[in-house]
Amino acid sequence: MNQRIEDPKQAPSIGRPAEYRIENMDCPTEETLIRDRLGKLEGVLGLEFNLMQRRLSVRHTLAGTATIELALAEIGMRAEPLAEAATGSGTRIPDAPAISRRQRILMGAAGLAAIAAEILAWSTGQDASWPVILLALVAIAASGFETYRKGLIALRNFNLNINALMAIAVTGAVVIGQWPEAAMVMVLFSIAEMIEALSLDRARNAIRKLMEAAPETATVRQADDTWKEMAVAAVAAGMLVQVKPGQRLPLDGEVVLGQSAVNQAPITGESMPVDKGPGDSVFAGSINETGSFEFRVTSAAGQSTLARIIKAVEEAQGSRAPTQRFVDQFARIYTPAVLAIAVLVALLPPLAFGEPWIDWIYKALVLLVIACPCALVISTPVTIVSALAAAARRGMLIKGGAYLELGRDIKSLALDKTGTITEGKPAVTDLIGWDGSAADVALVAAAALAARSDHPVSRAIARRFTESGVNLATAEVGEFAALTGRGVRGDIAGVVHHLGNHRLIEELGLCSPSLEASLETLEKQGKTAVVVTRGASVLGILAVADRVRETSRAALADLHALGVRTLMLSGDNSHTATAIAREVGIDDARGDQMPEDKLAAIEAELRTHGTVGMVGDGINDAPALAKSSIGFAMGAAGTDTAIETADVALMDDDLRKIPEFIRLSRATAAVLKQNIALALGIKAVFLVLAIAGQATLWMAVFADMGASLLVVFNGMRLLRPRGSN
Repeated sequence: MNQRIEDPKQAPSIGRPAEYRIENMDCPTEETLIRDRLGKLEGVLGLEFNLMQRRLSVRHTLAGTATIELALAEIGMRAEPLAEAATGSGTRIPDAPAISRRQRILMGAAGLAAIAAEILAWSTGQDASWPVILLALVAIAASGFETYRKGLIALRNFNLNINALMAIAVTGAVVIGQWPEAAMVMVLFSIAEMIEALSLDRARNAIRKLMEAAPETATVRQADDTWKEMAVAAVAAGMLVQVKPGQRLPLDGEVVLGQSAVNQAPITGESMPVDKGPGDSVFAGSINETGSFEFRVTSAAGQSTLARIIKAVEEAQGSRAPTQRFVDQFARIYTPAVLAIAVLVALLPPLAFGEPWIDWIYKALVLLVIACPCALVISTPVTIVSALAAAARRGMLIKGGAYLELGRDIKSLALDKTGTITEGKPAVTDLIGWDGSAADVALVAAAALAARSDHPVSRAIARRFTESGVNLATAEVGEFAALTGRGVRGDIAGVVHHLGNHRLIEELGLCSPSLEASLETLEKQGKTAVVVTRGASVLGILAVADRVRETSRAALADLHALGVRTLMLSGDNSHTATAIAREVGIDDARGDQMPEDKLAAIEAELRTHGTVGMVGDGINDAPALAKSSIGFAMGAAGTDTAIETADVALMDDDLRKIPEFIRLSRATAAVLKQNIALALGIKAVFLVLAIAGQATLWMAVFADMGASLLVVFNGMRLLRPRGSN
């Protein structure tokens, strides 16, 4: 539930940040009050609110923070500098109970006093007898002290929030002699506020559970080879950590000894445990299921995959969705409009038509309670946060409410091939010597060039050389250069060598009819053919094949069922792209795609279909990912770049997450519409009833707070496991 007065993607990062923990900052009421007060301070450049974590970030150019803290104190906000409020590594901040024991006792006493006042007034027929007044005052004081305090602060700052409106309404009811009703209204309002605080805690807990996924201590090997429990914040990269069955992993790392099945669901959303052994990556927050193992820490606590997920989710709450921006703008018009109506209702009938003042003042007081847009304002952030937390729990990291809403409109999805539709772990299937050159000689030259490249095809060639047992050393390569979209070039023993695709060989003028025929034969089999050359001669052909992921067919079928067109953009040759596309059921396949070709394809899709997604690795497909409406990064677990740059990061390699994201987006849009309809519908009904004289203050309180609770609970439905919404 974040709101910002500046967009961090558009505003420059100027000034200094001051972070605060404000325990009594729970809802948009407090946020508006803080924004109005701090927004007037010279030197304050921007505010960022995280209502779920009760955090306030102030970007300023002031010499110190005393002015900010004084201004917060003036409006009743108890602010602790975050450095003092934080504990441990700074990621866990203990929350006070939503409702204290003292509050519960006071509320119980207030409720009994209000009920007694009602019974006494009903039995005696006297609403203003001294016993009734005394009981009413006890009920109002015990339940409404905070409401009056906050209301007076709001009025001093010319802010008509729900506390100010309730204080005015209850005081007005007392002035016109409605003592029992004034007492009961204050008690009901306070009870509703308590219930709302408890319900918001449920949504807050969804984020807190992410923070609690990793333990605070780790068993670390010491210099004398003994094992010792240490605080996670004190464990540095490179240290060895031991994990036993049933324990959660405290940090990211790489297994060095032992084997086990690890449940990565908290990070990737995978339903089944993953086998881990030496050399495999493991992530903080995962659960070790079977054997013990040791791993070498690769990231400190603040830089682990889990820490980056938490940071991304918290920042995502600040990216306000279009619906939320609309609601905020509407609320700024709605409250003054209803207040104006309330003033007219109080004054016009008595002055113009001689109607009784007390009757019409009472109706105006009812309208004051209805004037608060709390339910409407709170409906969108609770829904968005619930959906973001649910997505993170399922292994989808959505970088903001705007992308969450936009996902429902995706009409076309472009996908990279290698590592997206296929496993990204190709293997050499064919090795052919050419023009009398031995296959082994071609392999040595190809492996020397491939060793300098991180491309999956290059890695497959290097792996084939290692596994082949060829009794030749890898040649030294000089003047190495990557030829984008075509291959690589380097000097071996003073002679220029190339390793590249069909396109590169044509550019070099080395593609004879016989070579062309061999390449086409391999490509029609769905293989990627690369050629290694020495000078102006061809040494050999290597064919590489990449297996299609088991989940790709199901994912693409799901996308088609959702009405999404699919397009594959591959740097591989057209024959291979077509063969893979036919195998998995892609609508359109394009091979030989350079980065600029992929970008042009996305631009064309945007013109034709409007909202277009792009799935890639977050680095090689950067231009296309940036241009698309929503960029998806595959297998982002442990990858800094993907988590930081993608609009949606899929934490594992399961393409089925994309149709799941679209379904979640559509479900979120439906809940947002339901919440807005509920909030406005209930307000409209009671607005008419109030003007007609059929609504009481009781009913108005139920309408206002009941609507708030309805939208909160409806929004939190998105936290349920998939399939239960």
